[in-house]
Amino acid sequence: MSKKRVAVLISGRGSNMTALIEAAKADDYPVEIALVVSNRPEAPGLARARREGIATAIVDHQEFGEDREGFEHALDDALHKHRIDFVCLAGFMRLLSPWFVQRWSGKMLNIHPALLPQFKGLHTHRRALQAGVNRHGATVHFVVPEMDAGPIVEQESLAVRQDDTEETLAARVLEIEHRIYPRALRALAEGRASIASSGEDGNTH
Repeated sequence: MSKKRVAVLISGRGSNMTALIEAAKADDYPVEIALVVSNRPEAPGLARARREGIATAIVDHQEFGEDREGFEHALDDALHKHRIDFVCLAGFMRLLSPWFVQRWSGKMLNIHPALLPQFKGLHTHRRALQAGVNRHGATVHFVVPEMDAGPIVEQESLAVRQDDTEETLAARVLEIEHRIYPRALRALAEGRASIASSGEDGNTH
């Protein structure tokens, strides 16, 4: 079985990156984590990737100033140099332009700590508690030009407890993230998930 080559884009510790690395160690997993890219040279996740023997690249957005196009071309070059098939965003704190998103359309996944379409953007756990929702969770979706709006691949929810704080809710949702991201990437690599066939509901659990 020829494994698909995947790049994980991070800006920090990359806990979801670690979940994908661990999943990819299984012989029957259809993906090889071939590259970890960070826009921050000091991102702790880079050291973890190196310890696992995974190639790393740094494309420091600060070196490009206001030239977002230059940054994204350098990022795209790094991905092509390593013959990447699919891209997974894992705490990558840069908004990507329509140019980059279109180049990787149907080949790029993101994980979001909420049940999309609820709570797009930041501070999802705080907003969920403030809204008084009964259920909260995480979503893996295809990346499209509009933020957190792409077709859903995987989604899993949990019951919000009365005594939940932002921190306790975040910790429990992170466990869901670590379960569903490898599952979604497998579905993409095996051809069971595509941007054209994913409806608004995706494969919900």
